[in-house]
Order: sequence, then structure tokens, then C-alpha cells
Amino acid sequence: MNTYAWPPDDVFWTGTFPEHTAARTTPYLFKGIIPAIAATAEDVLAGFEIIRRAHAAGADIKAHARVYVGEERRDDLLPKALTATAWSGDADAFVPWMQELVGADRFSLVINNLETVSPTLAAGLGTFLKSLIDGWGLPLGGAEQVAFAGNYAGTAFGIHEGYEDAFLIHLGPNAKHFYCWPAEQYEKLTGGKEPTFGDYQALLEQAEHFLLEPGDALFLPRRVFHVGTQETFSVSVAMPLYTYPYAQILQSRIIPDVLAQLAGDGPDDPLNEPSEMADSAAGPGAVAERLSAVGSNLLHVAADRVRGEAREHAEQRWATLRSNGGWELVEGDLARQEAADAFDPQQVTPGAEITLIAPYQVTTIHGDGVESVLLRGHQTGIALDVAALDRDTVSALNDGATIVLPDNQELLTAVRALGATGGLHLTPRSADTEDTDA
Repeated sequence: MNTYAWPPDDVFWTGTFPEHTAARTTPYLFKGIIPAIAATAEDVLAGFEIIRRAHAAGADIKAHARVYVGEERRDDLLPKALTATAWSGDADAFVPWMQELVGADRFSLVINNLETVSPTLAAGLGTFLKSLIDGWGLPLGGAEQVAFAGNYAGTAFGIHEGYEDAFLIHLGPNAKHFYCWPAEQYEKLTGGKEPTFGDYQALLEQAEHFLLEPGDALFLPRRVFHVGTQETFSVSVAMPLYTYPYAQILQSRIIPDVLAQLAGDGPDDPLNEPSEMADSAAGPGAVAERLSAVGSNLLHVAADRVRGEAREHAEQRWATLRSNGGWELVEGDLARQEAADAFDPQQVTPGAEITLIAPYQVTTIHGDGVESVLLRGHQTGIALDVAALDRDTVSALNDGATIVLPDNQELLTAVRALGATGGLHLTPRSADTEDTDA
């Protein structure tokens, strides 16, 4: 039975959660926190069927599946799982279907970026993610859904270390056993940090044990070693929170941009003046001195520019992630593309109704004196308050309201641009309404 509010409220994230997890540093099982309206095992299997459909259509999508028999990854079996005639029925029918395909009684199916193929799970678990962001904070890399479905004796990755904070949400229909070790304990037991495969029964006896039942969510802090085992078929969805190191963001995005701006623009820029002929007698020392001097000057100027570039990058990242419901923004988001394809801009007429597709939000980003609108991680070319899309309308949409479109051509144009992001649901004006107006 769910003993927590749904979605979890601020009291949970600021009080209950850190108290039970020793300030978010130790595992804890929150019983019955995820209701069936948010996610079910059938939703995950339906997501896999969408991946199979995309494969048949030759679509290039981010979500992908992997098949394991025991601890062996079987890429040779994946084509069969993607192309065979679909199972008929629910999870009870899925198990013998997979067993026949893989030629084994026990199997596991792992699906990455499930949120990009399942609007149901993107919205349902997105409700949990939004409450997490509002109550705890925003992971700067966003979050992902990784599904584990099977009747495997142990997680195919063996006992392994998690590198991000994560929640493991168990959907059933049967229970899962889960075992955790702090890094220090695991290293003492095994002599290192390498994963453990095969027979690790002796290690299980030294672990903290959790019994996961449908609706439970296990918090797994980073750097905790863990493994799951089960005797019967069940489905879980891991939700890792990608909190990239600041140094990694600087190295991969911000500093290269700053240095590129300082590297000179065209052959007439002094910074692009060719190096002089190096004195053979002096050797490489003079070259090293010149490189050092130019480098020191560039880095000194770059240091002054990093603050501005960092703020611009942070604002862009923040607005992008929030507009995408907290999910990481990836290429090959099938659900987004299908929603965009289903949006008919010709149906954007006075009297039509629009709502946001959950869990996506309209956010804004500053630039050149105006606030540009983003939805589902994509900039729309719309300036807030300029194209008749005002703050009250944005707030109402973000609160889940249905907006009846007025006869305002600027607003209709803005709505057509929003719809192209795949974040908007449109209900066309009914023929009865048109006849009444006529």
C-alpha cells in the first residue's frame, strides 16, 4: 500500500528522503511509492513493441534493446527478438515467447532510453522526476529510463558499481531480490572494484538485502555496488540521474568555445600570423618559450570570458532540460518525432484546443534582449510576449490547462511553431462548432 503522497511532495524530498538515506548516501527502499497509474510492467513491454515496430520501419532511434542469456550478451539473438511475430497477450505470454526465441529458460532484456519510445512512461515516471527536480534538484545531464525485464538468476552485469545516483522502480508482476555493498566493504571482500560474475553466493550473504515488490522504489546512491536476482519474471526501470562533473562540462563544451573565439579570425588576425622560422642553433627552447607566452596570454583572456560563457551555457542547459521534462535530450527521440508528425498545423484555427503533452514544459531563455521559447528541448523561434504568446498563457499551459485558441493570427502562428517540437497536443475545432458559428 502506498504510504506516500503522489507525486512525492516537498516534505518528502527535503525531510523524509534525506533522513532515510543518511543525507542521500545510503540505499533505502521506499515501499509502494509508485502507483500503477504512473507505470506498469505492461507499459514497458508495450515500449519494447514500439522499438520492434521502429526496427521494422527502418527508423533510426535512440532507444535500443539488448538480450542476455545468463551473463552473456547475445547480440546474435536480438534480430530474432526484433523481427519475430509478436507475443499474444500480457507478461504471461511474453515469457514463453522470449524463452522460445533465445532457446533458454532464463533470460534478460535491457532497454535504454525507454522514455523516447513510450509517451506513457515518459509522462508517468516524469511525474516522479518533476517532483524530484522541484524538491531535490536538477541533474545537469538529465535522467534516463533503463528497463530490466526477465527471469534472470542475476543481473547480467554481475555485481557492479553504479556511477550515478539512481532510483530502481520495480513494476512486477513478481518480486525481485536486490543486494547492495558500500564501496569500502566490497573492496575489502573482493580486493578491488572489478565486477564479480558467476557464483557470488558468499558475497550475497555479506550484503544489505532488499525485497522489491510492485510499486517500490529503491534509492541507489552513486558508488554503491549492487546486483539483482529473481526466480520469476519481473520488470524494473532504473532511473539514473546524470550529474556530470563541472570539469567535464567545462572541458567538453565551454572552454573549447571560449578558446575557439580567441584563436583568431582569418589570416589577417594577429593570432593567425605564422610562426617564425625556428633558429636551428637555439633548438626547441625558444619555440617552447614563445608557445608558453602566447598560451599564457590566451588563457588569461579566456579566464575572463569563462564566466559569461558559463552563464549562457547554464541557462541554455537549464531551460532545455526543464522543457524536456527533466529527461536527457537525445537525437532519435521517436515519441517526439511521432508527436510532431501528428500535429497538423492546418488545424490550428480559432476554436481549436491545445494542451501540453506531459511531462514537457514551455521554458524561456534570454538572448539579445528578448526571451525565446523552448518546448521539449527545442527552440521554436518564438519570442515571449512579442508574438502574442504571453506569460499567462505559458503558465496556464505549464499548469496543464487546455487553451481554446482565439482569432489571433500571431498567436496561431506561434502555436504552429510550438507544435513542430512534438510537445503540443491539438484538438481541432469540431465541425458542429463551425456550423454553429456559420
